[in-house]
Amino acid sequence: MLAFLLSNVVGLVRQVLVSQTFGTSAAMDAFNAAARLPDLLFSLVAGGALGSAFIPVLTELLVQERRAAAWRLASALANLVVAVLAGVSLVAAWAARPIVAHLLAPGFPPAQQALTVDLLRILLLTPAIFGLSGLSMGVLHSHRRFLWPALAPTMYWLGMIFGVLVLAPRWGIYGLAWGAVLGALAHWGVQAPGLARLPARRYVFTWGWDMPEVRRVFRLMVPRWLGVAVVQLNFWINVVLASSMPEGSLTAIQVAWAVMTMPQVVIAQAIAIAALPTFAAQAARGHTAALRVSLVATLRGVLFLALPATVGLIVLRRPVVAALFQRGAFDAHSTRLVAWALLWYTLGLVAHSLVEILSRAFYALQDTRTPVVVGAGAMTLNLALSFALAAAFRAWGWMPHGGLALANTIATSLEALLLMMLIRRALAGLPWRAVGDGLLRAGLAAGVMGVAVAAFWARVGRGWPRLPATTAAVVLGAAVYAAVVAGVAPQERAWAWAYVQRGWRRLRRPAG
Repeated sequence: MLAFLLSNVVGLVRQVLVSQTFGTSAAMDAFNAAARLPDLLFSLVAGGALGSAFIPVLTELLVQERRAAAWRLASALANLVVAVLAGVSLVAAWAARPIVAHLLAPGFPPAQQALTVDLLRILLLTPAIFGLSGLSMGVLHSHRRFLWPALAPTMYWLGMIFGVLVLAPRWGIYGLAWGAVLGALAHWGVQAPGLARLPARRYVFTWGWDMPEVRRVFRLMVPRWLGVAVVQLNFWINVVLASSMPEGSLTAIQVAWAVMTMPQVVIAQAIAIAALPTFAAQAARGHTAALRVSLVATLRGVLFLALPATVGLIVLRRPVVAALFQRGAFDAHSTRLVAWALLWYTLGLVAHSLVEILSRAFYALQDTRTPVVVGAGAMTLNLALSFALAAAFRAWGWMPHGGLALANTIATSLEALLLMMLIRRALAGLPWRAVGDGLLRAGLAAGVMGVAVAAFWARVGRGWPRLPATTAAVVLGAAVYAAVVAGVAPQERAWAWAYVQRGWRRLRRPAG
């Protein structure tokens, strides 16, 4: 979580610099549109689809002490991932013009489409690199090595920061694209020290067609492909719809999504990544009761962290966006665009966080079908709602890109609810009373916090300089929430105190 927090801080610096340099301009819209296809290729072949299928199978081999087979499996998948992603990227680069004109950004004017084509061809260098990096993450996670993979996103952001500060003054938006390529290389390279320390490591040049484990990974990936494809289709529809909205709408939803996912990444993704190998090991050993306890404790902990983040972002959405980004080319109008989308996205922060944990529980059971079917249904609903709510917002005189964000929130909330019901059936029951109790206590504390922060901002914060006022409001909210939790949630208070004591003992432990 600390490494993910670092990644969020560096990613925030990257977003501030990018926003300051390019704002919500047509060039930035072109970059965001071009990035969609490389993201799609990586996600389909080597992103969440591969990780959710690869980690449980590799963990099972490691639990069985079959390390030679484990490394042969990893080698085969690495070879296949690079071959597929490199080949598809070459074809996509050759067909970049019709892809942009008909699929990615049909609403752009010709000059903006031409810029998008150039940026797309540069960014298509990244999928094969990210493919190897994603597989390296899976190997390290299966060995319960989390630090180096968690640092990888930081290296990617540093590459983009280099692009903005060093390359963009001369090359403009092209500098940002080349910075993304450098960041992808660093994303992969930073994991090398972790891989070098793994026991009995051995790369083998093989396609692995004779290995039942390779075939099992691909069987588990098939449902996930459907789910990833539907999710990416939603992103693509958002790009297409936003390209026909007022200038800056596409970049606004991208920036708002990035701000909303900051707490989600630190809270839910970090915990989910660390929990999956534990869940998978418990499932492989048949320890269902232990898995139930682990899952419920994890869900309760995520709720206690996600709820205050949700309330805080909703109350402080505009001052947060202004404090972070409003400078240079990012003006007050840009702030209004981003804050509007952020409101509707943040309503779904808790649901997104729960989905991260619940889906990992299904993957640990080597059931990729259930979360994919549920997710595909939710994202299909998201597609329908995107069209309907964008049109409704426009008819009501509201900025229409907010409808895209609200569609995502509604669909994800229903997805989380259905996954909760199905995981209870899969594990033959769960002590949901503990989760409900945690939700009520966290909700009470978050509500008190929200009232305190809103009152502070209305009476004091508006008169202060932007950054100090926002920082003071965040600190006040955290203090109020912690104080209320200490009074109404004894279990979480005991956990927090135990962690503080453990950390203090480690700090005082003599070196060596």
